[in-house]
Amino acid sequence: MKKFENKVGIFVPELIFPNENIDLGRFAVVACDQYTSQPSYWEETERIVGDKPSALRMMLPEMYLDKPDEAERIAAINAAMDRYVEDGTLENKGQGFVLVRRSVAGNVRLGLVVALDLECYDFRKGSTTLIRATEGTIVERIPPRLRIRENAPLEMPHIIVLIDDPEKTVIEPLYDCVLKNDGKKLYDFELMQDGGHIEGWFIGCEDCIKKTIGAVEALADEGKFRAQYGDKATMVFAMGDGNHSFATAKANWEKVKETLPESEWEDHPARYALVELENVHDDGIIFEPIHRVLFNVDTKKTVEYLTESLKSDNGGCTLELYNALDEANAKMAQLNENGEHLLPVCFDDKYGFFRVSAPASQLEVGTLQHALDKLLKDMPGVVIDYIHGADVVYELGMKENNMGFLLPPMHKSALFRTVVFDGALPRKTFSMGEANEKRYYLECKRIK
Repeated sequence: MKKFENKVGIFVPELIFPNENIDLGRFAVVACDQYTSQPSYWEETERIVGDKPSALRMMLPEMYLDKPDEAERIAAINAAMDRYVEDGTLENKGQGFVLVRRSVAGNVRLGLVVALDLECYDFRKGSTTLIRATEGTIVERIPPRLRIRENAPLEMPHIIVLIDDPEKTVIEPLYDCVLKNDGKKLYDFELMQDGGHIEGWFIGCEDCIKKTIGAVEALADEGKFRAQYGDKATMVFAMGDGNHSFATAKANWEKVKETLPESEWEDHPARYALVELENVHDDGIIFEPIHRVLFNVDTKKTVEYLTESLKSDNGGCTLELYNALDEANAKMAQLNENGEHLLPVCFDDKYGFFRVSAPASQLEVGTLQHALDKLLKDMPGVVIDYIHGADVVYELGMKENNMGFLLPPMHKSALFRTVVFDGALPRKTFSMGEANEKRYYLECKRIK
């Protein structure tokens, strides 16, 4: 029976970490799914690392997935993991958590590195597990990622999992405790390539671990959850970043399970995935909207299609257009509190918004994306792109045969409510910061 038994799927891992002589500024590298269209970033990372020990040797940037030399790269990754363990580059720090403080782009956020039980997670649509995906999982993206994981002896997390803790009862008290007691830092250094500053404290104290797990269990209190959400299955964890990496860990565990008697399931390391927990209410977490632009459209036909589609799927829909952006924004401001979804649009030198009454979705992005998905299916040749920044949307949307759509920022407090009631969010609903703000690889855990 594993230590620190609990009902919320938290596992206290034995953490593996670089020894004290390793240059962590060269060891830590950003998540593999970043800068996939910018080979120069990874070339510069290669230059910075040189021949020093680095997580770069233990991961595969996704820009190299499905390339001719993929198999050789994966074999080299597995060999590097084995070598780093054997030569002492990586050492076992014992059972515990890591409390993380990350400062980047003017924001500071706290996190807690733990392991989560993959038996408490199901990425399929309609899942009611304790851990849930926040966007639809594209199963075709799992096999190439599974090829990296299935023979690896170790895992490193770039996965960020969110908890809904408005009273700040889980991570923040732990931070106050280490500051008050002058806790010994595991690391404190600058991350490469504009990654900001990171600090980490190893949490091995049994009492601290038990209190932290107890605080998470309090978030899962069934009575409290139902008072907030009604007769809905309890949800404790929501994927923030790394949805497909976590799904890959689940797929790998399902394969491993098939080779084991059930008596060996509980203690197998592949059952538990290393993640960083963050509180969605942390002031340092910013949800940025992701806008849409359609290309190759007949604007008249597209407006007619979207108006009818939005009307049929919701309570009703009208389109209001103005010659100036200020006029459109002023009108929207008057209507902003009436429960409708207002979907700003620009095309043909006009600014306006679709005014959707009695929306079926919790969020504007759900209302819009459902209509756009149908349009893309019914109008071959139309192309969609997902855009950061309103100025770019206006610039592109006003070009001939284009249409731009803007979306409001999603309130962080709406994330859990939306997943509980609507299921996984539409793709590209929000972004948790820019690429350099994503998680860097540091901590490791055995999975074999």
